[in-house]
Amino acid sequence: MLKYVLALALAATFALAPFFVASGLMAPGWAVALFIAVWLTLVVLGCLWIRRKPLWVVPVPFIAAAAWLGGMSAGGAWLGWTP
Repeated sequence: MLKYVLALALAATFALAPFFVASGLMAPGWAVALFIAVWLTLVVLGCLWIRRKPLWVVPVPFIAAAAWLGGMSAGGAWLGWTP
C-alpha cells in the first residue's frame, strides 16, 4: 500500500511540471528559472527519499504546489507580474 502512495506522490510532483514551466506566461525569466530549479530539487529529493525516508516523499507535491502558488501570488502582488 505504501509503495502506491509513494508512486502517487512522485506522479503528482511530475504532474506539476507544466505549471512551473508555464510560469513564463506571467513571471520574468529569472523567476521561471528559479521555479524550475525548485521543482527539480523537489523531484530529486523525492527520488532520493523514496528509498531512505519514504514517508518524507508524501508531502513533496504539496510543498511544490504551495511553492508555485505562493511564489506566483507573491510575484503578482509585490512585484507586479501580470499575464
